Amino acid sequence: MPLNAHKTPVAGGIAEPAARGHAGNLGLLFAAHARSDRTAIVDLHDATKPREVSFRELDAMCNAIARGLARAGLGAGDRIAVLSLNRIEFVATVLGSMRAGVVPVPINIKLPVDAVDYIVNDAGAKLVFAEPALRRLCPPDIKVVEYGASTGFDAFIDHGDFTAIEPAPDTVAIQPYTSGSTGRPKGVLLTHYGQNWSRLVLAWSRGTTANDVILVAAPLYHKNALNAIKQGLTAGAMLPLLPQFNVERYIEAIGRYRCTVISGVPTMTSMVLARKDLLAKTDVSSVHTVMMGSAPASLQILRDLKHDFPNAEALVVYGVTEGGPVPLGPHPDGKTRPSGSIGAPYRGTEAKLIGGPTPDEGELILKNPGILLGYHNMPDETAKRIRDGWYHSGDICRRDAEGFYWFVGRTDDMFVCGGENIFPIEIVSLLEKHPAVHQAVALPFTHDLKGQVPYAFVVLRSGQQVTEQALKDYALEHGPAYQHPRRVFFLERMPLAGTNKIDQAALRIIAAQNHSANTTQKAHHG
Repeated sequence: MPLNAHKTPVAGGIAEPAARGHAGNLGLLFAAHARSDRTAIVDLHDATKPREVSFRELDAMCNAIARGLARAGLGAGDRIAVLSLNRIEFVATVLGSMRAGVVPVPINIKLPVDAVDYIVNDAGAKLVFAEPALRRLCPPDIKVVEYGASTGFDAFIDHGDFTAIEPAPDTVAIQPYTSGSTGRPKGVLLTHYGQNWSRLVLAWSRGTTANDVILVAAPLYHKNALNAIKQGLTAGAMLPLLPQFNVERYIEAIGRYRCTVISGVPTMTSMVLARKDLLAKTDVSSVHTVMMGSAPASLQILRDLKHDFPNAEALVVYGVTEGGPVPLGPHPDGKTRPSGSIGAPYRGTEAKLIGGPTPDEGELILKNPGILLGYHNMPDETAKRIRDGWYHSGDICRRDAEGFYWFVGRTDDMFVCGGENIFPIEIVSLLEKHPAVHQAVALPFTHDLKGQVPYAFVVLRSGQQVTEQALKDYALEHGPAYQHPRRVFFLERMPLAGTNKIDQAALRIIAAQNHSANTTQKAHHG
């Protein structure tokens, strides 16, 4: 099959969903398989004791959580928070609370105490489900149900049947929080109706069936992992679930469970591709799809994927928590998606590009059943982002003649260097073409004359060497002069934030420390 070709769903897959939303409780998303004894999730929280949970057992756990919440006096519209590494209880808590009409609020476990406190209080959470090791992050005045504790989670749940509530079209199903990189974290209100549309579109368009094995290692508080869970359980697939991303365990799981679909952010994929030693002794022939989203993926990563996963399609997935969360995918006319494209609008999604130099370049705005209802407690921000039913993404894209979209950058990522507009992905794409460079990141830094200039952070390919000046010269030779990095820092690996994206704050600290060391050294020699 050509790279990124449209996949026609096979027999036994999901029927094509309608363009509108879908009624029903999102917590029942695997109802078609709820009586099956096939494995739904392989919980790899304990590396020494993989825990296989069937669809029947998962359904019973979801009902037990719903009953436990009702027994505790929680009902429709109440919030609970979840603060945990990936584990079966996390999945069951999210789905079980939805069945009771309670809204789960998954929280980034790498946030500081004050940020967790803000989210719990902003959401009005009545209790927190947490790993024992993460209880220290919870506000001291809130009830905490600890996973894995005989006096905590086991005592809280109440086994038995449960009749899920029937939500209205505007009933909130889940309330994830955005990263807050440009201000306070924002609670995103997503409905049962819209997210049912989303999961069916994902499962159908990707041809997912009960024969698939989908590896999940991204954190469950992030849309990347939540989408994989929704897509996989809807189709009756099996999901090996790692507690968090670890490159050795990730590659080992691919071979052990014969995974057919692997996913994550490009940083995770880059780290996998760097481990040629492990890939060489692992059978990856079962993998037919590699999905990457949440950050730009360079053409070099796509080329490396084709080499190391020869049987797989490499799909660059565009997703935004507020916008579907995945509004783009296969072309509706079945046209082959070009390598690196983020796809075309799904049936049911309208997309426009506004404010750019041409109708085919500008800020992407979206309309579909899955876009957010609004931001929790933020009417001004809601009015800013949702206008006349259109969600304004803040992402700059371009569209080709076939109707495929391409990600250019965030409006708030762009910076100006000496009067020239620069998107960091342009510098990254250039540097990663150098034969010695495995991975690159570019960030703007303040400059007295130019306003801002790009610095680069680079991980080299195994056994390769190159100097800072050589990379600067390469950039000057192969790209516009204003884009060349004024400094290049070499790293063994990129620091990761909680969502497995690059930790830009950590990179800025590295640059500052290097600058301080150089200044001190010059002063000493003086």
